[in-house]
Amino acid sequence: MKDRPQGPSPRMRPLRFAVFALAALVVLSLGFALVPAEKPAPAQPSFSERARAAAFSKAVDLRTAGMQLASAGAADATVLEPVVTLLTIQARALLGPAPESAPASPPPPSTSGLPSANLPSANLPSADLPSADLPSAGLPTAAEFVQALADSGAARVKDAETADGGMARLLAGTGTAQLLAAGRLAAATGMPAPQGHAGTQGQSGTEGTGVTEGQTSGAARTPAPCPSPSAPATVPETTGPGTAAGIRQALAAAITAEHQATYGYQAALPRLAPAEEGPASEFLVRHKEQAAAAEERLLSACGAPVPQQPGYVLDPGFLAAPAAGLGKLEAATLAAYGDVVAVSQGQDRQWAMSALQSAAARAMRWGADPGPVPGLALDAEQLPALPAGARLPASAGPTTSPTAS
Repeated sequence: MKDRPQGPSPRMRPLRFAVFALAALVVLSLGFALVPAEKPAPAQPSFSERARAAAFSKAVDLRTAGMQLASAGAADATVLEPVVTLLTIQARALLGPAPESAPASPPPPSTSGLPSANLPSANLPSADLPSADLPSAGLPTAAEFVQALADSGAARVKDAETADGGMARLLAGTGTAQLLAAGRLAAATGMPAPQGHAGTQGQSGTEGTGVTEGQTSGAARTPAPCPSPSAPATVPETTGPGTAAGIRQALAAAITAEHQATYGYQAALPRLAPAEEGPASEFLVRHKEQAAAAEERLLSACGAPVPQQPGYVLDPGFLAAPAAGLGKLEAATLAAYGDVVAVSQGQDRQWAMSALQSAAARAMRWGADPGPVPGLALDAEQLPALPAGARLPASAGPTTSPTAS
């Protein structure tokens, strides 16, 4: 009789099981490695980035429409050219980073025909879109252009309420300049003020603000309890944007600017022409009110009062040409309020934006240029060039870059 074949030794079974398990593990790992993993969805751009892209797109659209209006003779080219130059500088300031350094870039401008001024729905919520746009085809009228310019300015100011610090200042200044330009263009062409923006052609030098003067006063606030001056500081206080110390520093600078403007108006009033005394007296009262409102906010932020100096140094020739000097003083307050916009939020930011718009309008009233982005110092020579499809107007002169044409 033959012997039965012997099965695996009981000692070998665990070894064989381990070998099979290891082989199965290797096969599974190779399979997972060969299956490509799904790419994560791209991150949604922030509100500030979407607001910047929308502002850039609108500035390019308005700029193109203005150039076409001027070339077609639909409006006086000498009146439109400053607006086109303004929009050119703003578009360059709003131009986003290069695609290789940032995934979200603004949409390229249209290079043929009149581009539609409708913004992509991905840029901003529909509630933030302008209420009126340029026609998607054909040449807009001068009135349509003025209305679209004012609507864009109002939308930029509205977005500045929510955007992050530096972007809020850029948007607030861009919107302020567009509102002022719309009011100036309407007045130069004999058109009524844009609908929904009565402040763009108001009285007594407040044109272009898009807000009522009452908005610049301090709102009722409940100040937070401030630490005792004698209490020792446990942590060194920083003065960066958005910090309490940064807000106090910006408010103190605004108060100093208001004190200096008040002093300048007091010195200029006896030397102004009779027709200019009325507006100057009104502006003097507003500067005093603005200083008081800023002091109230500074105290609410636990800041120390800013004493008013007995006198300030005025520019040479101020007394000989007081109206021009007042324009420079008004323009000098813009940077201070731009800083407050950048470091503040909520009611403080809205108050600062209203003050920025009013100061820019008063500067224009005295013949001063508040700049393409009031509240932000720009070196046009250092701005990036527009895309190749967006030609610069010939009148842009030295503010344009040779590579931007």
